[in-house]
Amino acid sequence: MTSDAEEFKKDLDDIAIKFKQNVQLEDRKHRFKTYKQVFVGTEAVDYLIKSEAASSREDAVELGKALQQMNIFEHVLRDHEFEDEYLFYRMVGENERGAFKIDEKTGEKVKWASFLGGDSVSKGNHESPRQPNLPKPDLDALNPKDVHAVRHVWPMDSHNTTLLDHVHPPEWRDPKANNKDGSSTYDLVCIGAGVGGLITAAGAAGVGAKVAMIEENLLGGDCLNVGCVPSKAIIHSANMAHSVKGDIKRLEAAGIFVDPNAVHIDFGKVMERVRKVRAEISHHDSAERYTELGVEVYIGRAVFTSERSVIVNGRTLNFKKAAIATGGYPTLFPMKGLKELHEKSFSTDPTETKPIVMTNETFFNMTKQPKRMGVIGAGVIGMELAQAMQRLGTEVTVFGRSGKVLPKEDEDMAEIVKQQMIKDGVSFSLSVAEYKEIELNGNVLDDNGYPEMKMTVVEKGEDKTETTFEFDALLVAAGRRPNVTGMDLELAKVEYDTKKGLIVNDKLQTTNPRIYGVGDCCSEFKFTHAADFMARIVIRNALFFGKGKMSDLLIPYATFTSPEITSVGLYGKDLDELGIEYRVFEKHFKDNDRAICDDNTEGFIRFRVDAKTDTILGCSVVGEGAGNMIGEVTLAMESGTGLGAVANVIHPYPTTSEVVRQSGDVYNKTKLTNTVKSLLRGIVKIQN
Repeated sequence: MTSDAEEFKKDLDDIAIKFKQNVQLEDRKHRFKTYKQVFVGTEAVDYLIKSEAASSREDAVELGKALQQMNIFEHVLRDHEFEDEYLFYRMVGENERGAFKIDEKTGEKVKWASFLGGDSVSKGNHESPRQPNLPKPDLDALNPKDVHAVRHVWPMDSHNTTLLDHVHPPEWRDPKANNKDGSSTYDLVCIGAGVGGLITAAGAAGVGAKVAMIEENLLGGDCLNVGCVPSKAIIHSANMAHSVKGDIKRLEAAGIFVDPNAVHIDFGKVMERVRKVRAEISHHDSAERYTELGVEVYIGRAVFTSERSVIVNGRTLNFKKAAIATGGYPTLFPMKGLKELHEKSFSTDPTETKPIVMTNETFFNMTKQPKRMGVIGAGVIGMELAQAMQRLGTEVTVFGRSGKVLPKEDEDMAEIVKQQMIKDGVSFSLSVAEYKEIELNGNVLDDNGYPEMKMTVVEKGEDKTETTFEFDALLVAAGRRPNVTGMDLELAKVEYDTKKGLIVNDKLQTTNPRIYGVGDCCSEFKFTHAADFMARIVIRNALFFGKGKMSDLLIPYATFTSPEITSVGLYGKDLDELGIEYRVFEKHFKDNDRAICDDNTEGFIRFRVDAKTDTILGCSVVGEGAGNMIGEVTLAMESGTGLGAVANVIHPYPTTSEVVRQSGDVYNKTKLTNTVKSLLRGIVKIQN
């Protein structure tokens, strides 16, 4: 910071102190409501001019906005910036919504870097180090409630410390109690700060509710920390690598010649970029930002004590309404040795070589590239990360039981994704009857320091053949469970199932009508965007007597493999089960001019349309950029626009999204019966 900037900040701090001391606060009425201890914008402008902090009313307004940005005060309903008008504002108390702890010696915020020791390298029985030369946290010096967060985040470089400063700041100070007995009372308490909790809390605070948000682990939830954001970052690098190293024939056909042996992939740099991207985005979900949005933030574990109260960090929070948005977690299935190796992967013993047994929660902690990796689970997470790692140079085998990949998708579409992954080099073993055992085989690889493992599976079939696979990394992506235990939900009269989650009605109310569910903890639609719109329903229903229904949501979703696969609405198997008659209309990318130009002709779009009308019942797309096409179809379905009318939507030429319009043309041709053709010919003939 320059000396001029430092001087300006000092002056602004002095003005803020005097402003809080001298601006007159009174109880004031507006529309039969009394607002306690507030000031009026015009009076504050008068003070700023009188105190010579500003020379004009215009300057005073700009200065007032700067003070508002410093979180000195806010509009009573958080609806307005500071204005020279008869608007009510209230002072924001120190630590009113939670805050960083301040180091008494330095006067600075306590951050994660404060707890990092010196460089620590584990060499074990080998000369080469097993982990990068990075500082490790001093766990003994941490508040116990912060230890869990740091154990799951590695390495503690500048990117991850920035991440943690945002989403789990150390020694965070709880908001001040707002009741004389040391408890606090809120209009809404949100438990969990993933997307569902964040949107619910910010939206409710934005309409004037007094809101508390509680998070035990990392704000931002799975999406920011171990899901959408880091996975798309690594997929980006993997696809770039594939374009210059794995797709040589396609490059040569375009007249570009690259020596694949000259292309080097630095896996450490790939993962560093993943951490960098995540850290850059993390401010959006930070504790500090949400306090600025009017949310009181608690970092700790919430436990219900009654139907209208929870306790966190020893304080009771009473609520009028509550939202549970605790998400889910990856599951480990029964296999001899798996649980033990997974637990060993978290070891803090510097002399111990840790096996690389991961779920998505720890996958993005890798700093060295595995030579061979097993992936258990052929769903979205397993397929996306398997393809990414293969394209980055790891030999990958995907395991499953059903014989299929991406089982919720149409089988022929999923097969296109599978065949591309086989072309990339991924191996599949999809007829596993039993995962029998996994154990270390005693070997440690020299290039990455990872210990090798041996996994034995039993194949389906009469002979039940046992097959052994060896790899130095294992990703378990075989399902998730809702995070609904350990909160004493019984005391809140909230019913739940450990597999299905919270029991909620169509308005997302639990069996306690004051408490609502949001996101993965109560829904089969485990997507970030689904949690977002569930949160919007909860805000309306909980605070404004709304009648929003989960069943009214039309939720598209996508798998970001290459090619991508995406869907919205009902699949053919759903329609068959419901006894709904339908017709199918398709358009293939091999007939699309832009796809031909881009040499991306694999895949197609499939519409499922009511048998008697052009009402779109569902749609799926497989192909490059498919995820960007489904929004247009979702809009058509949401607005009741039929497939025939979609044919009238003009698309720029040439674009791959023309397949949407062209599908409408295919539908309209079915209306051109022989009788209609004869009538049209007659009309043409009678014209002069």
